[in-house]
Amino acid sequence: MDLRFQPDGPCAYFISFRTYGTWLHGDERGSTDRRSSRYGAPLLPPNPRFERLRRGRLTQPPTLLGHGARMCVERAIRETCTHRTWRLHALSVRSNHVHVVLTAPEQKPEPVMGSLKAWATRRLRQAGHFDTAVRIWSHHGSTRYLWNEADILSCCEYVLECQGDGPAEEL
Repeated sequence: MDLRFQPDGPCAYFISFRTYGTWLHGDERGSTDRRSSRYGAPLLPPNPRFERLRRGRLTQPPTLLGHGARMCVERAIRETCTHRTWRLHALSVRSNHVHVVLTAPEQKPEPVMGSLKAWATRRLRQAGHFDTAVRIWSHHGSTRYLWNEADILSCCEYVLECQGDGPAEEL
């Protein structure tokens, strides 16, 4: 099955985004910034001093999603995909991040991610999980192009099978 939605374009996107304050620049797991966020670029090395500085700039404690909030985000993402007629291939909502594999014809991945975050935020607030003063998501996230069916299958396997059982498994 050929899922391409543009000639020589991607078949799908792998979109990930984190909750606010849960993975800061300088973190031991590495990080990216605007200058180093190209595909295939290495992560920035850990920098405990910079991480402490970034932690000190947080305007609230890090945001974590409890079980009810995770279920709310999952429903909101499914609802968004149905409403926009995007094909959802895989979804994993964790306590500190979300992974989505989807096909969104004629859409760039950044606005797709923005829409997913906006719908999830609206539903979380409507359900009373967070009030309007709480920042839920970090700025931006990760958007990767999936070029063929093998890429989609591999990414779906990662999202569905490799997230572990703990509440905050990392990438």
